Amino acid sequence: MLTSESFALFPLQVWEKVKSKVKKAVVFMDDRCAEALHWSGGAASFLEAGARNVKQFSSFEACSENEPKAVFVVSTLLKGRTVDIIRDIVSVSHFQYCVVFTAVPHSVHLFANHVTAEMEGSPVFAQFEEKLCEWMGNMNYTAEVMHAPVVFAPISPQLILTPAFGSMFPLLSSDLEKINAKRPEKKKCAGLNEVDMHSLPVELQIQVKSLVSAVNSMFEATGTREESFAVGPMSRILAGELANHSQAKTRRKTAPNKASIIFVDRTMDLTGAVGHHGDNLVEKILTVLKPLPGHVTDVQVDMLELTSLKRTPHSENTVAPGCLAQTTPSTVRPLWEAMLTSKHKEAVMEVRRHLVEAASQEKLPIKMSMGRVTPEQLCSYVKLFRRSWEALESHCGLLQLGLATAQTLRHPSLARWDACLAFERLLLQALGDSDFPAVLRQLLPLMKPRGGEDSLSSRSRLGEDECGPDELILLLTYLYSLADEAHHGDAEEEEELEKLEQELMGTLTLVITQETELSPLVQKLTGCCNAEELTTERAHVAVEEMFRTLRGLGSTRDHLKQLRSVYTASDGVHQATYCPFLRQILEEVFNPDRHECPDIEHMSGGLTDLLKTGFSMFMKVSNHTSIHPFSSAYPESGRGGSSLSQEAQTSLSPAAWASSSGRIPRRSLAR
Repeated sequence: MLTSESFALFPLQVWEKVKSKVKKAVVFMDDRCAEALHWSGGAASFLEAGARNVKQFSSFEACSENEPKAVFVVSTLLKGRTVDIIRDIVSVSHFQYCVVFTAVPHSVHLFANHVTAEMEGSPVFAQFEEKLCEWMGNMNYTAEVMHAPVVFAPISPQLILTPAFGSMFPLLSSDLEKINAKRPEKKKCAGLNEVDMHSLPVELQIQVKSLVSAVNSMFEATGTREESFAVGPMSRILAGELANHSQAKTRRKTAPNKASIIFVDRTMDLTGAVGHHGDNLVEKILTVLKPLPGHVTDVQVDMLELTSLKRTPHSENTVAPGCLAQTTPSTVRPLWEAMLTSKHKEAVMEVRRHLVEAASQEKLPIKMSMGRVTPEQLCSYVKLFRRSWEALESHCGLLQLGLATAQTLRHPSLARWDACLAFERLLLQALGDSDFPAVLRQLLPLMKPRGGEDSLSSRSRLGEDECGPDELILLLTYLYSLADEAHHGDAEEEEELEKLEQELMGTLTLVITQETELSPLVQKLTGCCNAEELTTERAHVAVEEMFRTLRGLGSTRDHLKQLRSVYTASDGVHQATYCPFLRQILEEVFNPDRHECPDIEHMSGGLTDLLKTGFSMFMKVSNHTSIHPFSSAYPESGRGGSSLSQEAQTSLSPAAWASSSGRIPRRSLAR
């Protein structure tokens, strides 16, 4: 029977294909593939499979004479910079056997090389094999090039992320302007709904085709015949590409299992992605701790507590950081699942319980304490394991999760979490009572450099509990994502909004330029790695571009018929509330009556469905939006069923949707 675990096992199966080639080899891997491997056993699994070493995919790496075999694992096309790096490494090494795995299928390589005709075999890969032999210096040496979709990161049996596609983002109105700028006047798109696959930039088309191929590989491995649904312009393109995928058509004819996949544009509801209303421990850990270098799905856990080193400004990089991904699922998996799905307080108590049980099992002198869990208490439990190397090694995964929890609870920025939550609730109430400029103006008092003379320095150390650039940007995104819920104004209100935005841009630019250390978010927005190279002009240009993007967020749901709103205004008795977009979709999917939702568009018909729609004036053909996601996956269940089994719900879990959200789903979404 098809279950969510079947999909979670697929990434591990793909890596087995790679591991079969790594014996006695030095492995070179780029950051995106390394992150996927990070959640599928890590580099240790390669060493256990016989690899001599695992190195960064960089032109500055090479191998010695006694290392004749290399395996390259890349997430990109075998073109451009990727080819240059492989050539640089091979040319200065002494390889006799090279294997290259790329996450991009051969069909996409053909597309990237402007080849539209179907070809037998894999000529692009064969040609690259010849190049490898040339670089190795002997055409009789061995070279292999093959495709492996190593893009999935199985966070849990119900949640799979795709960090390799973390840069993909749904289309906005600003993107429509760029698309139309390159099209003739008669072929310009009136709206995002008219944009098709061929209208996208070539780089984005390659990403779409690569993602669709990876999803198809997963369905192929699990023997799944899918029905695709879409909500949003970008999702429609993805679902349509999957429906028309040549290999998918063959698979759907023989696959024994059925499932529904729903693609959702995350821009339909960025309020949920940036809001602070979540009561989830992992969400807070991911928010406050520093990300692992080169990663977007994991964080650094300071392991200094497990050593006898004194904490100094220079000791931070002495010990390698821990992380959330653990390679011993049998012992740590129950705790990790609890941290993912439980509420904050319950998860913290579960962390303490696991630490106490582990300490008791190792006969460590633990002092029991009841009541509220504190970070000092968790750290005291963790430090007990320093006395026994065997205990430390046996429970290393648990200790990393325990330290991550403790460091989050005592992190100075956690105070700003509550402050942002309180302000978001005020904004929610104000949206129903005031026009948008009036609500937006309430952010102005918050926009001031941290630690200034007018800050509440009596209760803050260097302004640690004040809103910094990151929090201000999140609040702006939160508000603009709800902008369509505010009263629509006239020309005078629009003029007032433009003046207010100019004032906000200037103030936010000042806040950013006054920062002594740039956060990863600010670095990405400005393109500057440190505060020294960030000029006022550069910051202002970045802020202006950000506001152009924010402007497009308020209208992303305008074309929807039923799911237009994520906001319920106050009625005098109940407060204004935010209703997550993904939750609304799940409620539609699992509604016992299962009425068709016009906004969840069925896409699996492909060209055949389009032909039926065109001939519908002559023939009696059902509309393509009338198929329901739940009915497609479970046709034998009939209509009007009551509650769903847990197995049925996890089979349609929102793992595919969560990959673009940047946050771990709450319990309400996971179920």
